[in-house]
Amino acid sequence: MNYVYILRCADGTLYTGSTTDLDRRLAVHNAGKGAKYTRSRRPVTLVYHEEVESWSAALRREAAIKKLTRREKLELVKGEKRAVSPEKLTG
Repeated sequence: MNYVYILRCADGTLYTGSTTDLDRRLAVHNAGKGAKYTRSRRPVTLVYHEEVESWSAALRREAAIKKLTRREKLELVKGEKRAVSPEKLTG
């Protein structure tokens, strides 16, 4: 399985990443051994994830989500995908 995910950091910021194991990756982030960005913003909480068909698709989707504005990311988290323009979702 390949996943793209969004974490909410303790300071309220959002972090987007990709992984093949959501539980392990969340544990790594919360142990302070994940991405440099999340190390000083713990604990982090998984607020969104989606499964994609391949690792390359996960990386493309991660890049597309990272281009979204904070508001668009929050809409995605809330399940309001229609509020985000289709071309931004396909990245």
